[in-house]
Amino acid sequence: MTAKEKPRLLLVDDEEDLRTVLGQELSAAGYEVVTAPDGVEAIRILQTEKFDVALLDIQMPNKDGIAVLKHLSENHPSTIAIILTGHADLYHAMEAKKYGAREFISKPFQIDEVTSTLQRLLQK
Repeated sequence: MTAKEKPRLLLVDDEEDLRTVLGQELSAAGYEVVTAPDGVEAIRILQTEKFDVALLDIQMPNKDGIAVLKHLSENHPSTIAIILTGHADLYHAMEAKKYGAREFISKPFQIDEVTSTLQRLLQK
């Protein structure tokens, strides 16, 4: 990524309102945002596009965030994965860490919590 390129971000969440609001906020903060309503669509997008970061909800219909995380770890290991969840439990946390999740953000969250996490992880 050059200095002029916007970081590319894949936002995967089944909550349409969250995708819309968070997507708009992150776009305004300087990210190029692509959204998906579930894991099936996310994996379809990942077959043709590359991203710097993936923000993944864990519990979604069709394929969950862990399935997307597994796909990322096998096919796009340089993509930073951040889990967004309203269902934080030990099993999902351990599974997510096992497949390379770098950070967890609990719902509900503040937008600046997301942007500061993104900035910190992208600077490494």
